Amino acid sequence: MVKYGRSFIRLFLFVHHHHHHHARASSFTPGRQQHFLSTNSTNNNLNTFFNQYVDKTDVYSWNSVIAELARSGNSIEALQAFSSLRKFSLNPNRSTFPCAIKSCASLFDLCSGKQIHQQALAFGFESDLFVSSALIDMYSKCGVLNDARKLFDEIPMRNVVSWTSMVTGYVQNDNPHQALLLFKDFLREKSEGSVFVDSVALVSVLSACSRVSKKEITKGVHGYLIKRGFEGDLGVGNTLMDAYAKCGEVSVARKVFDGITLRDRVSWNSMIAIYAQTGLSMEALEVFYEMLKEREVEFNDVTLSTVLLACAHAGALQLGKCIHDQVIKLGLDENVFVGTSVIDMYCKCGRVETARKAFNCMKEKNVKSWTAMISGYGMHGQAKESLEVFYEMQKNGVKPNYITFVSVLAACSHAGLVEEGRHWFRTMNTKFDIEPGVEHYGCMVDLLGRAGCLNEAYHLIKGMKVKPDFVVWGALLGACKVHKNVELGEISAKKLFELDPNNCGYYVLLSNMYADAGRWRDVERMRVNMKNHGLVKPPGFSLVDVKGRVHVFLVGDKDHPQHEDIYKYLEKLSIKMQEVGYVPDTTSVFHDVDQEEKETVLRVHSEKLAVVFGIMNSVPGTTIQIIKNLRVCGDCHTAIKIISKIADREIVVRDSNRFHQFRDGLCSCGDYW
Repeated sequence: MVKYGRSFIRLFLFVHHHHHHHARASSFTPGRQQHFLSTNSTNNNLNTFFNQYVDKTDVYSWNSVIAELARSGNSIEALQAFSSLRKFSLNPNRSTFPCAIKSCASLFDLCSGKQIHQQALAFGFESDLFVSSALIDMYSKCGVLNDARKLFDEIPMRNVVSWTSMVTGYVQNDNPHQALLLFKDFLREKSEGSVFVDSVALVSVLSACSRVSKKEITKGVHGYLIKRGFEGDLGVGNTLMDAYAKCGEVSVARKVFDGITLRDRVSWNSMIAIYAQTGLSMEALEVFYEMLKEREVEFNDVTLSTVLLACAHAGALQLGKCIHDQVIKLGLDENVFVGTSVIDMYCKCGRVETARKAFNCMKEKNVKSWTAMISGYGMHGQAKESLEVFYEMQKNGVKPNYITFVSVLAACSHAGLVEEGRHWFRTMNTKFDIEPGVEHYGCMVDLLGRAGCLNEAYHLIKGMKVKPDFVVWGALLGACKVHKNVELGEISAKKLFELDPNNCGYYVLLSNMYADAGRWRDVERMRVNMKNHGLVKPPGFSLVDVKGRVHVFLVGDKDHPQHEDIYKYLEKLSIKMQEVGYVPDTTSVFHDVDQEEKETVLRVHSEKLAVVFGIMNSVPGTTIQIIKNLRVCGDCHTAIKIISKIADREIVVRDSNRFHQFRDGLCSCGDYW
């Protein structure tokens, strides 16, 4: 019999854990297989405990200890206890094996797992459903999926735990299609009445749906779980939200969220993250406000990270500052994930120096933290500072990853550092063993194209080991427009029409290239193609953060409550601008629009309206923050430079390409963007 209560074991485990914390922490690295059953260094304290409090002749007493150790996360000690049980020549029973096998899975210890499997076989428990399910889980976690499936196929009468273990194994090993095929077999066997589905199984299947990202499959599983009455289950609902979000069905994910009666923190965090990651920042912030109002669930570091992401996308600097204050108040500024989100938010809200201060205050930095700072400097055109952080990162022993090099090459591109870009593009493979991907090629084509090295950029594309996407060809087309290379422009556009046929921007770029070359028949042909495909140029819009509230302006917007005052102020500014030599640049608009109409269209681009609104509604001397969904046009760039001088304001514009900091008639990009 057991001579102690569960609370006594917990007390022992607490003391034992803290006494040997450092030794255990250094003895195992997740992901590395270690063989604990063969070790001769069984802990003296553990042996003493067994000698004093465990009836060594009673297998049930040992089972209780092994189970409690496994449940408490003390997997090494659980395996040592299992080894000690065998040394006393006791025969393990069906309750002994599952917890010992679970400990092997937690430690990714395949060697010990195989030994226990052999012992289960020797004692006749391999066909036991709970033992076999634990073995399937262990083999799956150790990445030996073939052995897991072989074991699964040999089970004569499978239950829901067996099926779920195998489905989960496929999901964990990035084989979601096989997981869904297995679920179909599961439903077939279930229909014969031999097994019943549960919520744990459905969570595993929905996890597979998330990875496959096919709307029809997710809808099919959704329909099934409604029929079986699992719609109100919290775990199922949370996973279903994620599955729909991965399919791009954000509105359906919201309906699932609204249908969850008692939402937990995972539900709220998931919905905020879904909105934030898909660029629906306002919706993400609204859900956060709703979460705060309900007060049933407290937010945590994950919540704040996702809200900071939403602030970054929306350029909501004031709210971002408030969240940062909350982060500091809760002591989460030392949390590496939250700290990285703070850096990203300040960078994307145009406050790269504030981001640097937050970065310097972080005691622990991971590769994402360093990359966020490198990227932040790069998007502001501060390539020198970006590369300095990159060098500092390497000095600190942090190895750059795939995304780090995207940020480094993008920084070189924004600043026109051709030689540096070429060097790091070569070095990432030779020194850091990172094969260049499509994003790296996109940066290099952009860098070479802007510098006028169009043939080199084209040959780089032709030699790519991966298939070039619309970003790569789009970078070349944009460079061809700047440098008036119609021949390569046509090649680029042809590829883009195949890759992204619904994007009218390529037709507009090529049409304007033809117009610059005086090829009016080709201009007309582009217009006809656009009309035949039903393509319309997407409307530009700009966001401006004033007094903590984000205002949205469209091209030629007349819906804003202050639109009459905005246009009057803009007219006054236009007169002052023309007095200092400003002449509207009409090349950004289609060539066959008459001159007067061109000037009218250009004057009311959304970023101009946002700038004027910002000047009118903020304190003199404060910085105006604008976000533009498209690339800022040449005329607006010139106009805002002049406005910054006339109004004596710093104006920061984040367009789809980079940041522009306008001050005293100049821009931080040096007119290179």
